Order: sequence, then C-alpha cells, then structure tokens
Amino acid sequence: MDTLDGLRAVIAVVECQSFTQASERLGISKALVSKYVGEVERQLGIRLFNRTTRQLSLTEAGRRYYEEAVILLEQFSSMVDNVTDEQTRPKGILRVSAPVNFGESKLSALLPKFSQRYPELKLEIILTNSAIDMVEEGIDVRLRIGGVDDSSMIARHINTFPLVLTASPTYLERSGIPTDPEQLSQHLCIIDSNFRIGKRWPFIAPHGTSSSVNVEASITVNSPLAVAKIAIAGGGIAMTPDFIVEQAIAEGSLRRLLSEYTCMEFGLFAIYPHRKYVAKKTRCFIDFMLKEFSD
Repeated sequence: MDTLDGLRAVIAVVECQSFTQASERLGISKALVSKYVGEVERQLGIRLFNRTTRQLSLTEAGRRYYEEAVILLEQFSSMVDNVTDEQTRPKGILRVSAPVNFGESKLSALLPKFSQRYPELKLEIILTNSAIDMVEEGIDVRLRIGGVDDSSMIARHINTFPLVLTASPTYLERSGIPTDPEQLSQHLCIIDSNFRIGKRWPFIAPHGTSSSVNVEASITVNSPLAVAKIAIAGGGIAMTPDFIVEQAIAEGSLRRLLSEYTCMEFGLFAIYPHRKYVAKKTRCFIDFMLKEFSD
C-alpha cells in the first residue's frame, strides 16, 4: 500500500462516516478502503476506529491521525502543484454542487468549455436546492445563490443577479400594465416560496426611496423556473432572478415591468473549505467562473 493511499482512505472514511461512501468518493471498492485503513492501523499499532454493525466512531488516536493526515495531504498536494504548476493541468475528479435552476439554465452550458480547457479533469455536478455537508459528501466547490452563513467555509463572490418583474403580453392585455409598485396589489402575482419576502415585495424608487408592497398571490410555487413558466402562460406577474427570464424576454413571451425600480438582488458565491491549501482543480474552476461571469 502506498502511504498516500492510506492517508486518503482514512480521511475519506472520517469525513463520510462510512466505508461505503468513502469508497464511492475515492472510486475504489469498499474492500480496498477497508484494507488500506487496516494496513494503516497495523503499521501504527493503534486502532483508528471503533466499529460496530451500526456505528463507526473515531478513537482519540484516530482523531489525532486524521487532523495530521489532512495537513500532510494538503502539504503534499501543494508541493506537487508548486513544482508542476506550469507543466501540468489539473487531474482527477472535481465535484461541484449548484442550485437546480441555476445549474440547468446557466452552468450546464458552460461545462463543455471548461472540460475542453481541462480535459484531464472529470466533472461531477450535483444539482440540489437542499443544504449539504460539503466535507461529508466530498464536494470540492459549492455554488450558492443568496447569503452565506457558514464561517468554516470560504466564499468567493462570482456575480450578482437582480430580481426582475415580468408578465406575459396576454396577461397585460387582460389586466393592464402597472406603472408603479403600489398598483401590484391590484394584480395577480406569482410567489416563489423560496424567497423569505413572501407576499411583501420590496422596491427602491429611481430617487432612492424604499418601499414594500403586499401582493395578492394567484399561485405559490417553490421554483423560480416554474414561476417563469406560469407567468408565460398568463398566470400573473412574476418576480424572478433575471437569468431565469432573460430568454423569455428576448423572445417576447415575457415583458419586463417597472424596470426603473430596483428590486432585491442575490449574490452568486463559490464556496469551498477553509483550508490553507486550495487544490489546483478548485482554483481553476473558480477562476473559470469568475472570468465567464465577468464577461
């Protein structure tokens, strides 16, 4: 067994809290993960894990080994990157998590370009709107839209997406075009239940005055893409991130409303573990995202 294989196996088992999930992260069999961990324990003459049929827990020696192993593996990876930075491209597997709608509408179209630039890197994209444990699930980078409240992670700001108001020409012909936010209370509005603002929509007027309007919900749904599709079908006025509706606006199936007013905006962040060494593959992906969205 290579010493690095043992380090990686122990780290994966600790962070996944499972030999099965560790094998999936490392791309090797569960039996091989168990073998590597067993060989580390034999070489050191200590037990790293307390194993039962239902539970896996670290011993005190195991905890110390894990903490040192993470540092050693980071130092090794940093050394390799520093020595070979100009000669080699990132290799291995890069696991990226992203919100479903953003992944489908914006990220997916960029992935072929990234893969062409880094052909030796394999991408695994996990689209989910649920909270995830990056360490346990082996996620290298998490793309998140909204606030960041985990101080154990580093968050790089990639871009900002404003919320915009839209409605279909059919709905506007039937119900009229609002000329100020207060008139929204007289219209049917489509609520995205992901937003904490609920039925109280905030606005900033051109001269800087802030206000909020209680809107009447015709339909409530927990997906900005669904909100946009309902609006296209004539269901009412939608408030969505601009990237969700930009194509529909360009095609004429939605019209933007009250464009002189500013609604809320959400930041797009790339989140990764707070460690001294950041893997080359992670740095390359974040730099790629920064360049694509700055353009």
